Amino acid sequence: MEERILLFLNETYKVEFYQVEVVTNEMYRCHSRQGIFYARITNYKTYEEQLEELKWTHFLFNQGVGVAEIVPSSKGSFLEPLSLDEEQLCVVFKAAPGIHLPRTEWNEAVFRGLGQQIGRMHRVSRGYLNTEAAVTIRHWHESEEYDFLQYIPAEEKSIREIAAGVVTQIKELPRNPSNYGLIHGDLWLENILVDRDSALTMIDFQDCEQHFYIYDLVVPIYSALEYSFMGGGNLRDYERSITKAMLEGYQEEHHLSSEMLTKFPLFLKLKECFEYSLMHKYWNFEELSEAEVRILNLYRNKIEHMHT
Repeated sequence: MEERILLFLNETYKVEFYQVEVVTNEMYRCHSRQGIFYARITNYKTYEEQLEELKWTHFLFNQGVGVAEIVPSSKGSFLEPLSLDEEQLCVVFKAAPGIHLPRTEWNEAVFRGLGQQIGRMHRVSRGYLNTEAAVTIRHWHESEEYDFLQYIPAEEKSIREIAAGVVTQIKELPRNPSNYGLIHGDLWLENILVDRDSALTMIDFQDCEQHFYIYDLVVPIYSALEYSFMGGGNLRDYERSITKAMLEGYQEEHHLSSEMLTKFPLFLKLKECFEYSLMHKYWNFEELSEAEVRILNLYRNKIEHMHT
């Protein structure tokens, strides 16, 4: 497989690749004389959907937002079809600077910088929406992954009611260009690289969507609380400090109204319901591990008792 991908890359791009390594089932690290690149090969979305994602990412890069640079093919295209076991689409990125920070280093200073970067992304994206005649990036509620009642079992009535209620409340919120637009949609801390100068690069825009901007602030906080808190203090104090720092950084670049900021817990609840629903969509409930059972019970408790 790697040899076939290497041949394809050298035939399609003006880069001299000499080695391809598997990173995930759709990401490949590509070594060349010009440096390190990454190829994403997937059929996760249609050609039109992926191309719109890449056009937006390219726009952000040209506006100075911290995103990975896309490498066009010899034909000048961001997206090229190829056949492996099935028809897929390939995009090549230059390796972004920085590393995935150790969990202990996700502090207030980093979150403030992250807030600034997200705010800059949202601010300049308003210009993209104004200049592009046909933006095909879908609205969040059009994704089947937000159809919680399709996946959460019928017997879990209270959770289904809570999940449906959260979606309804968010759909009914007033939308305007200052609070709603293009977002990354999946800013887990694993999708953020930090270099020596504390500059941040956001990667993996595959789940980008049109949504309330506040959701891009909720996801990294949620990720930090789930995976990065190391127990070196009080969890509530850690949550408050990083949230405050990120919101301060964000407001330097893009304004969110105080009324919208009061909805932060509602969007945290949406993220909890989203993750719980995905567990039911993707996990094999006939062969759950002990760890998976514990996680399910934890989420049931958090959602039912509103422990956000």
